[in-house]
Amino acid sequence: MSILVTGGAGFIGSNFVLDWLADRDERVINVDKLTYAGNLENLAALDGDGRHVFVHGDIGDTALISRLLTEHQPWAVVNFAAESHVDRSIQGPDDFIQTNIVGTFRLLEAVRAYWSGLPKQERETFRFLHISTDEVYGSLAADAPAFREDTRYEPNSPYSASKAASDHLVRAYRQTYGVPVLTTNCSNNYGPFQFPEKLIPLVIHNALAGKALPVYGDGLQIRDWLYVKDHCSAIRRVLEAGAVGETYNVGGRSEQTNLDVVSTVCELLDELSPRRDGESYASLITYVADRPGHDRRYAIDAGKIERELGWQPQETFASGIRQTVQWYLAHREWVANVTSGAYRDWIVRQYAS
Repeated sequence: MSILVTGGAGFIGSNFVLDWLADRDERVINVDKLTYAGNLENLAALDGDGRHVFVHGDIGDTALISRLLTEHQPWAVVNFAAESHVDRSIQGPDDFIQTNIVGTFRLLEAVRAYWSGLPKQERETFRFLHISTDEVYGSLAADAPAFREDTRYEPNSPYSASKAASDHLVRAYRQTYGVPVLTTNCSNNYGPFQFPEKLIPLVIHNALAGKALPVYGDGLQIRDWLYVKDHCSAIRRVLEAGAVGETYNVGGRSEQTNLDVVSTVCELLDELSPRRDGESYASLITYVADRPGHDRRYAIDAGKIERELGWQPQETFASGIRQTVQWYLAHREWVANVTSGAYRDWIVRQYAS
């Protein structure tokens, strides 16, 4: 038995691979392009583990994906592969179109050909699980109900638009060709191995370096925060019991403003790694110009996956964020290794204003 995971060296993907192999004696074929956010160091714990087969490759390489499917005969494909940073999509949308739309299309084509050639029983048990985002739904008013699976798509950035397109392609391959697909739309993830361009690891990294902690606009944008290990358990549950063709929203029941998140991280750092001058890290908070088209609020209604599949998040934001800060404090070498000169140059350009 084996599964094929795309984007399995990235933040969520590597956590999923690690958790999967900790829970099951089942081979994982891990395909990752190793862009700036893909990092084999995330998977160092699997060195020498024959159950983990890493392949450096692109989901847009149909010949490669087809060969891997034929060679390893997986019963499932889990697609994490994506360009995922809104700010980067504003500065350079082309990569997002190529990976999130064209790449997903080519991956689906390879999967469709493979699935069509399987024996009847194996066709019935095969699954293609596409990992997506709540950002496809757009922005919520402060008093609006949370996103449900039937909420209309209204993406507002090149990133979210490209993910919306990929979601539609996945649905179309079910409706047109019968491919047994599943889709999950998750809220903001946080936890170990997240690249320090996203809010929480960026704040930790900058704070420890004594640098400004950039907060967009007034900092009152609201997100639902989901600990990555909870997200991985939801994905496993959807693979086990999700109904073919269905979409499941996955959230952490933890709506927080960006400013509250930054302030909480500062409080934890004050406790766990206080500054030598005795000042709070909160003194480093710096407000910067808001980004274009910045969605005001996201919120996930995860009632469907809770009712139908019995999944619920195990971590509160308080417990998850403490574990996250502790992990980054204990893995400063990992942070140093991923924060290359190119990354620092990008951060300077992004927050120059």
